[in-house]
Amino acid sequence: MENIVSRLLARDWTVITRELHDKGFVIVPDLLNQVECDELVAAYGVDNRYRKTIVMERYRFGLGEYKYFQYPLPELITTIREKVYALIAPVANQWMEELNMDRRFPASHAAMRELCQQHGQMEPTVLILKYNTGGFNTLHQDLYGEIYFPIQIVLLLDQVDQDYTGGEFVITEQIPRAQSKVNVLKPKRGDMIIFTTNFRAAKGSKGYYRVHMKHGVSPLHKGHRHSLGIIFHDGLS
Repeated sequence: MENIVSRLLARDWTVITRELHDKGFVIVPDLLNQVECDELVAAYGVDNRYRKTIVMERYRFGLGEYKYFQYPLPELITTIREKVYALIAPVANQWMEELNMDRRFPASHAAMRELCQQHGQMEPTVLILKYNTGGFNTLHQDLYGEIYFPIQIVLLLDQVDQDYTGGEFVITEQIPRAQSKVNVLKPKRGDMIIFTTNFRAAKGSKGYYRVHMKHGVSPLHKGHRHSLGIIFHDGLS
């Protein structure tokens, strides 16, 4: 995994984390190469590494399908999960401090998993999502239990405007006493989006306040779209 580690560490995390703190999301381009993306997509239908499959329409989550990985996770995913967590945990703790919240998050992902286990959250929440023409994902938050880390990531595995059209990544912001703001992102294959799971801190004239955020995927006009979602907290089921 030296290659993915070197790619991660070669990025300017001062700039990345500043943008993440200020906006609640940031795109890190070209983290995965095409071979890695293709291998993850190919394994969607033939691999036995998953613990659960969710048909989104059945639960009114949207139109598509996703599969939760089981432990042990593939080495590539474990490496990304552990390395990125350590790099962005300071942002999560800064938000907690700015909002005068008691919660603080451990510096390592291993310690974050231990915290989840102490609250009965044992199941991995890393998932791979598949959409075909017309597929979409409604606005939501990925919490999974009492303990949740307020930031997560998604990696795009297909090429926009080549493998699919439409299917933009959507993030909404609910600012207190104001109408919602919508951010529409169009990442490329291999790009990583880091974004808030629930809320971020924003500075106003009287100090910091919460901006509640949700995310989803707009309908695909045509083609197929796969993405890898890496959530740092484990779930109850």
